[in-house]
Amino acid sequence: MNQTPTPASDPAGDIPNPFDVLVVGSGAAGLYASLCLPSHLRVGLVTKDNLESGSSPWAQGGIAAAIYPPDTPNLHLEDTLKAGAGLCDREAVQFLVDHAAEAIAFLVNLGVDFDRKGEKLATTLEAAHSFPRVLHSRDTTGRAIVDVLMATVLERPNIQVISQAIALSLWLHPETGRCQGISLLCDNQIRWMRAKAVVLATGGGGQVFAKTTNPEVSTGDGIAIAWRAGAAVRDLEFVQFHPTALMKPGAPHFLISEAVRGEGAHLVDREGRRFAFDYHPSGELAPRDVVSRAIYLHLQNTAENPAEANVYLDMRPIAPDKIRRRFPNIIQVCQHWGIDVFNELMPVAPAAHYWMGGVACDVMNRTSISGLYAIGETASTGVHGANRLASNSLLECLVFASQLSKIESDLNKEMNGTAEPSPETVEIDDRPVPSGDRIASLRQDLAALMWDSAGICRTREVLEAAIATVEGWRKEVENLEISPYLLAPNPQKTVRFTSPETGKYLKSVAELLNLLDIAHLILKSAAFRTESRGGHYRLDYRETREDWQVHTVVKGDRCTSVPTGMRYQEEMIRS
Repeated sequence: MNQTPTPASDPAGDIPNPFDVLVVGSGAAGLYASLCLPSHLRVGLVTKDNLESGSSPWAQGGIAAAIYPPDTPNLHLEDTLKAGAGLCDREAVQFLVDHAAEAIAFLVNLGVDFDRKGEKLATTLEAAHSFPRVLHSRDTTGRAIVDVLMATVLERPNIQVISQAIALSLWLHPETGRCQGISLLCDNQIRWMRAKAVVLATGGGGQVFAKTTNPEVSTGDGIAIAWRAGAAVRDLEFVQFHPTALMKPGAPHFLISEAVRGEGAHLVDREGRRFAFDYHPSGELAPRDVVSRAIYLHLQNTAENPAEANVYLDMRPIAPDKIRRRFPNIIQVCQHWGIDVFNELMPVAPAAHYWMGGVACDVMNRTSISGLYAIGETASTGVHGANRLASNSLLECLVFASQLSKIESDLNKEMNGTAEPSPETVEIDDRPVPSGDRIASLRQDLAALMWDSAGICRTREVLEAAIATVEGWRKEVENLEISPYLLAPNPQKTVRFTSPETGKYLKSVAELLNLLDIAHLILKSAAFRTESRGGHYRLDYRETREDWQVHTVVKGDRCTSVPTGMRYQEEMIRS
């Protein structure tokens, strides 16, 4: 590769620069945040693929909200705290449940087609909820919400969508440390986008595991770039493994909604026995971590090859008419893979589904870096604790994103230092493009390693060995000729590559670097916490310990414990 740059003109002049706010990510959190920002602000909505590529459209079960008596927000709060296994910040959960009805009303007014029972919105029961409070739109609730949000975003003249763009790094002011923009890989070039504030809404990092319900774009980008910039990240050892992902050979790990069990489906082993009751009195309606662990341990004890084995979901106890009405998408997907849900058992096993941890932030979504915000699965708001309550994730996206309507009080604060000049554009002669085979191989090896070492059950010896392996792989990727453009980009230059193939290669390397970083953070946090709690289970420390009722915080290379509670969270943000 010839690294001698030559000046070139900027072909992407149709994208305004600077913006008032850049929102990175186009799931429910990013879309809703863009709509909640004051309409006179210039908003850039950055999406790695297109507006339909995030995890939110995959959300089947629904969105939780206590809207009908005898259910109350406080009962919703208590269920959330119980599921969170002692690590929820009570003030954050109270904020979530108190604003739930308002979020639902907003969606209804926008035109989201929730299922109804007569004139009332229909609600169903899901695991660990004490009342049927989960609103749904058949079994494609996420899609119903995202479709309406997306249509509304496209109607807003102040919002510009920047598609096929991946955020590479945060742009911090050299004197104040304030976030003043990001670098993007877009249109075969690395360019700098300036903004008064950046909102990370990039979702989770399920692709770091070999078995996941997450889409391919879920590579932990927001958490990785925030951590590399010095932001505090929190509770990254807590990964929720959904108990029932489809395990048909050749099929993707399609999520079979919690609502299926809530409506009466049974979880059975190859003998047809409802084995989950051996592990918890609530059986298949126990919290997700309990059910996932029950399946894992049951397969360890009964299967010749547990890694490839599965249990079964039996939908036959549900009335056929209800199955057709509530789960048309599940019926269709299963039929595509040759499974008749009305007459056959469905092969299922756990898969990585949701990341409870994220970039530490307060109820205003502010992180430890001034000018940087985080929402949705990218954020650690304190509402999920060690184990998310089913159907609270879409609710969290909406309730906390609505806080961005108040962002102007932050934007109007005095910003010290002089703005840097706009970068010049240079051109790189980048032929021939390196082969991506090693990158694809490393990504596959990393996912297998993480499933084996940081999956449902963990031990110190295996975690430490995995940390060493990941460190070696990262050094290998850092030494690639292309990596300095990703890890140490120059804010003074917009770099354009002459070969279209280079953009694809750069994206794959960037995603791998992010996956390696979040793998390191998960492994390090999991090794640090010497107990079992919620989505973190140690075979060598099986008990939950009172002295570990604390958050795990990583900032730079330092891992520490921080007491629960918004006061400590706010102090961490301010410091």
